[in-house]
Amino acid sequence: MVLERLGSSLYEALRKVFRASVIDEALVKELGRDIQRSLLQSDVNVKLVLEISKRIEDRALNEKLPKGVSRREHLVKVVYEELTHILGEKSALLKIRTGKSNILMLVGIQGSGKTTTSAKLAKYFQKRGLNTALVCTDTYRPGALAQLEQLGKLANVPVYGNPKVKNSIQIALDGLKKFDNYDIIILDTAGRHKNEKSLIKEMRTMEKRVKPREVILVIDGTIGQQAATQAKAFHEATPIGSIFVAKLDGSARGGGALSAVATIGAPIKFIGTGEKIGDMEAFVPSRFVGRLLGMGDLQSLIEKVREAEVEVPEKKLQAFLSGRFTLTDMYEQVKSMRSLGPLRHLLKMVPGLTYKIPDDMMEMAEGHMEKWRIIIESMTPEERENPKIFNSSRVRRVARGSGTSEKEVKELLKQYKTMKKMMKTFRRKGLPLLGKKFPTR
Repeated sequence: MVLERLGSSLYEALRKVFRASVIDEALVKELGRDIQRSLLQSDVNVKLVLEISKRIEDRALNEKLPKGVSRREHLVKVVYEELTHILGEKSALLKIRTGKSNILMLVGIQGSGKTTTSAKLAKYFQKRGLNTALVCTDTYRPGALAQLEQLGKLANVPVYGNPKVKNSIQIALDGLKKFDNYDIIILDTAGRHKNEKSLIKEMRTMEKRVKPREVILVIDGTIGQQAATQAKAFHEATPIGSIFVAKLDGSARGGGALSAVATIGAPIKFIGTGEKIGDMEAFVPSRFVGRLLGMGDLQSLIEKVREAEVEVPEKKLQAFLSGRFTLTDMYEQVKSMRSLGPLRHLLKMVPGLTYKIPDDMMEMAEGHMEKWRIIIESMTPEERENPKIFNSSRVRRVARGSGTSEKEVKELLKQYKTMKKMMKTFRRKGLPLLGKKFPTR
């Protein structure tokens, strides 16, 4: 999960609230200190951290409780709202015009991940039924066009570039002519530093000539609070319509980058969550904070399923999440989840599962998914629907038919029972606020 260390520490801080017998001033102050520690460890600005903790404390102790809301629920609501507030509060989704080409111009410093981000965005829009194309205008970095062409194949979108032309603006204009009938045209520009005056001038000129629908600044999430300096400098050079924060998958400084960029005014609209071409998502602050606090993000999970064109009936999804599922359901999930990404990313979008699934169990599940598929295919329909009928002879037969050992078949059955039991437990003893929606201020 994105910013897992921050999310885990925030979740542990909230667990004290859930377990406490009394919600008093001492508990509120302790929660404030825990949140301070969590945010500081994620490189969030000290001044901002102190402001957040003070607002949480003031609101938790002085606000009148809304009708029908307990003090415990109100405290978690305040934490949720204040954390959402520092990330921009409202989502600002990219608006695409129909009937004409939407030009997206990506800018940023060298090494920020623009080329990979260009391909990710192309794949993102292409999956949503929009004809998308890529144009490489980077004439400085050796291999820039070759890299974009390779990524374009992965994204299944066409790429234009011309290694014989050194004028990047001319390449951009030629690319726009070539893809004139496309819905989305993404310009991957050369990396440039705020002090490189000639490149900054080139960026300004290109923006004026191509008249993009939006200029998207790509920021490397691993640089922490320095992201604000970059964002401000680029914003002064040319109007930045939105920001894509890349490389958030394993960064301890991601909280600093997100909070810092959010303070400059240009909205964060996308975040990169991994190295693969599909590892990105639209940034919705309320959903993001919900996942950090262990409340899950079922909406993003559902969108991810739809994006992968996996048909999962709502009743089956509810059965899976509540523990009422058979080996047949498990087989279908194993097949479909292979196309959705790592299992740990998916299950951590489910309320109550975010930080409760042991890492060793998750790693075992991910490493064995293909073998599990083969084993389940070797079972009879009756065995899949009612695993309770398994005995030693059935286990031996399935092991022979799947080319696996009896131990591996038993391990699958054990994992199935454990997962089913665990999900029932979470359903019964999950977070007291699961399913509630908290409006932002």
